This record gives sequence, C-alpha cells and structure tokens, in this order.
Amino acid sequence: MGEKKFGTLVEKVAASSIRTVVPGIAGAAILTGTLGQISIGATIPISATEANRIGRRIWINECGGTVSGLTSWNAGENFASLGIGHFIWYPRGQRGPFEESFPKLVGFVSARGARLPEFLVSGHDIACPWNSRTEFLRDQDSPKMKQLRAFLVDTIDLQTQFLIARLEAALPKMLAQASAAERDNVQRKFDRLVSSPSGCYALVDYVNFKGEGTLATERYQGQGWGLLQVLGNMRDADSQSALDEFVTSAKTVLRRRVANSPPERGESRWLPGWLARVDGYRAR
Repeated sequence: MGEKKFGTLVEKVAASSIRTVVPGIAGAAILTGTLGQISIGATIPISATEANRIGRRIWINECGGTVSGLTSWNAGENFASLGIGHFIWYPRGQRGPFEESFPKLVGFVSARGARLPEFLVSGHDIACPWNSRTEFLRDQDSPKMKQLRAFLVDTIDLQTQFLIARLEAALPKMLAQASAAERDNVQRKFDRLVSSPSGCYALVDYVNFKGEGTLATERYQGQGWGLLQVLGNMRDADSQSALDEFVTSAKTVLRRRVANSPPERGESRWLPGWLARVDGYRAR
C-alpha cells in the first residue's frame, strides 16, 4: 500500500461529472456540471488540469504521494490525519488548538454523492473511532481501516474540490477579521497571488497546511501563523514578485510560531520540513 498512485488522482479529476454547489464569495451558489472549470465565486476559476496539479502536490506534501499516507496519526498528536490534506479528526472527548476538518470533508463529499463507509453514515458517531495513536497503528489492517482507506482513495477528486473551496471560504473570514486599514491590503495581495497557477497553489496549500489564521485557539503567545498573518506580513509586490514575497513572509511567520510554541511540543523538529515545503511554492 506504500506505492505512489498519482494515476488515481489524474483519472478521477478528469472524469468527474458530479454536480456540485460551491458557495461564492458574495454568497451566491455556483453550480458546476463537471470539473472542467471549478468556479469558486468570481475569484478563483481553475481548470481541471490545474486542480489535478494542486491536489497531487498537496498529496505529496502531506502523504508522500502514497495510499498508506492517506491514513496517518503523527507522533505527539492527539488526532488522526486523513486524506490528501491530512484532515484532522479528533477522538471523542479530545480537542486541541487546531481546527477539526475531517467531519467537514465527510459532509462535503456526501453532499456530492460519494458513498460513505457505514461508520461514517449520518446518525453514527462522527468522532474518530480510534482513541489513541497506538490503537490507530495497531488497527492498520482492520476492516474498518481498509474501508476508510478505500473511501479516501475513491474521493481524491472531491478532496481536491474541498481544499479549493476552503480557500474561497477563507477570504471573507480573513477580511472580516482584518482591521479596516488592512482589508484592502489583504484583498490586493490575495488577488495578486491567485492570478497565477503557482500563487493559487501556494494559497490552497498554505490554508490547508496552517489554516486561515482567524481562530483564537490557533495562537501561541497571542500570535497566529495562518494565511491571514502571512498576507499581513507580506511586503507589497507586483504580481510577478508576489510569490517570492509570500514565501519570505510565510517562513518568517513559521519561524515565529516555533519560537512561540510550548517547548514540550518540540515543534523545532518540524521547522526544516515546513520551510522546505514553503520554498517549494516557487517551483513551476
């Protein structure tokens, strides 16, 4: 199960004909008949080819591009990390500073006609059925884990849609939280980045990777590390140099997060990988 399987993503994104409703920035619903053009409000029109590229790169970032990586539980964490975006899923009674996203993904793909494993069907307990990393790893070959992994493989195209929809939904959240003086700057920097394929990928990946930056719980010593903080910390730049400025700002914000983090979390061990991931945004 550890081999890389990019063909699944390519075939599913290209072949998808699921009718989807994606909320627009102004609140209008955008109905798309196929993934030939995913229209995210009026801001992020993206082709099937580009959606495929973004999904594949995020799968590599989070899972090493492997099927086995779709079901992970990292050491030192109290949640499972699932799917190409390593969507967070907490066990019952467990919570943390990071936003839980896997139940939202389940709702998203279910609304678009995906078949769910029985234990994820509405009416069942949506909490993660494994209470610890030890239980999760011990159950890697169990029927339930195999059902979960098959579900994640079968919905890779919809997971990509979910990631892109999350970015679209992030913009109004960020604008609502930004100060009146900063809103135009945040909007302008966002628009410059999203106007290029590489900038669009950077935005989709970062908001999945480190969040919107709007949750009060996602702070260390009062300072966040999400997309809002990266955009706010960016120097103004034209469209051509905006991506370089985004990378520079993101690295500053991530270093600050680690410096502010509780020592017992040992976040410095992750920093080299985080910085390398952000440097990868410059790759064409």
